Amino acid sequence: MNRLNRDQMAARVARDIPEGAYVNLGIGLPTKVANYLPAEREIFLQSENGLLGMGPAPAPGEEDWELINAGKQAVTLLTGGCYFHHADSFAMMRGGHLDICVLGAFQVSVHGDLANWHTGEPDAIPAVGGAMDLAIGAKQTFVMMELLTKQGESKLVENCTYPLTGLGCVSRVYTDLAVFDLGPSGASVVEMVEGLEIEELRRITGLDLAFAKDAEPV
Repeated sequence: MNRLNRDQMAARVARDIPEGAYVNLGIGLPTKVANYLPAEREIFLQSENGLLGMGPAPAPGEEDWELINAGKQAVTLLTGGCYFHHADSFAMMRGGHLDICVLGAFQVSVHGDLANWHTGEPDAIPAVGGAMDLAIGAKQTFVMMELLTKQGESKLVENCTYPLTGLGCVSRVYTDLAVFDLGPSGASVVEMVEGLEIEELRRITGLDLAFAKDAEPV
């Protein structure tokens, strides 16, 4: 099967972000989405440290380290963009002013529960940041992650075993093998990579997956 690499995953997420959306891209993998948003589509990227109107990553050597996102990565600011106090930024997040947030995850349940701040391991460093505020405050929460752990275990699960970030907040999950819609009735497959069959996807996730009504299996 042809797994998507991280840039291809980011490009796939970018396809689903509509014109005029106000969007927060979480720390780590989701930040790549900014590099694949169509230039002709007006989308407003917000960062929880106090930025609105972020552009793609700067070219090597052109970084301005006074202008960074929440993950301390250098970013660009589009014409009309602005920066402000992080308290105002969190007011945006908690007040329902973001259309979409894209987060990474350790686990996501088939009903949309999110666990992305702590694995529960004794030596793990918990790092919730603004994830709880984003997951509950945004109108839609997307997750972008590899489907399997390094040990080959599915991160899409029946029930999360890690400490939760939010309940029933994730509506769609983008992975290197498939895209899933989540909700009260469980997980359904929207797309799969070339060469992957539904029975194999059920086997590796251990889940009773169905196709979404608008599924586009390839």
